[in-house]
Amino acid sequence: METNLMQLKILLPYGVFADIKNVKRIVAETTDGSYGILPRRLDCTAALVTGILVYETEDEGEKYIAVNDGILIKAGAQVSISVRHAIGNAPLGKLRAMVEKEMVELDELEINARNVMAKLETGFLRNFQNLRR
Repeated sequence: METNLMQLKILLPYGVFADIKNVKRIVAETTDGSYGILPRRLDCTAALVTGILVYETEDEGEKYIAVNDGILIKAGAQVSISVRHAIGNAPLGKLRAMVEKEMVELDELEINARNVMAKLETGFLRNFQNLRR
C-alpha cells in the first residue's frame, strides 16, 4: 500500500534538529524560488536558501521553521534537509524577523569579504608589478 504521508528529518552539523512523521506537505525556499513537496512527488534534490520552511502534519497542522542555506533531498516518503542552523517553536513573525536579521548580517559579511579580497588583489598586483621592474 502506498503512503500519503512523508517523514521530514532536519539535520544540523552537530545532530538531528527534528524528526517529524506524518507530514502532508512541505514548502521550502530554494535558489529557484519556493518549492512545494507532496508525498507522491518524484524524488528530487534542491539547494535551499535562508528562509522559512513550512510543513503540515495531520496532528499539528501548519508549522514553521527558519533555516539557513542547505540542501533538501526527497527519496520516497523520506525528506531530509541538511542546514547549518535552524530555529523552530516560535511565532511566524519572530521567525521572519530572525531571517531578515541574518540576511542583513550576511550582506555585511559579504561586503567585508569583498573589501578584503579587493585589498588582497590590489596588493598582489602591486607586488607583481614591482617584480617586473
